[in-house]
Amino acid sequence: MGRPKIIYVTGGQRSGKSLYAERKALSLSDFPVYIATSQVRDEEMRRRVEAHRLRRGPQWTTLEEPLHVGSLPLGEGQVAVFDCVTLWASNWFFHCGEDVIQALEAMKKQLDGLCGRGATIIFVSNEIGLGGISENVMQRRFTDLQGMINQHIASLSDEAHLIVSGIDVRIKG
Repeated sequence: MGRPKIIYVTGGQRSGKSLYAERKALSLSDFPVYIATSQVRDEEMRRRVEAHRLRRGPQWTTLEEPLHVGSLPLGEGQVAVFDCVTLWASNWFFHCGEDVIQALEAMKKQLDGLCGRGATIIFVSNEIGLGGISENVMQRRFTDLQGMINQHIASLSDEAHLIVSGIDVRIKG
């Protein structure tokens, strides 16, 4: 497979990001890892998680971690899909009492640990700032955090892809 890479995949909700990332991972490994960051808090989210799990199939190993991804047992040569940065950011945002700077620094520290393990990681994230500025202060702060962590991951990435209506638009690498 070559040297480990960081691959960033972004786009709008239901744009096909996760499916693209999963296919990319399977092209690089017969037994990829799925890093799930969501916390199931209602029935609708449970159904979404189950649909993703069924689509992936038995060749995937799933690691569930809503915050501390830097300590996950991911090794050299493995390929992982990190799905998704947006849910992970919201977990940190609320964990840090909506303090954007504290959450961003904690996330960067966790990313350093995760990305330093020699694995290829495909990060899936939402591009939430395209729809205008929210009237809600909390939403504006979260959008700031999301934009900053997206920029950080994209700056570290070897490749970056914008998925629009299921179509890959390569934006880096």
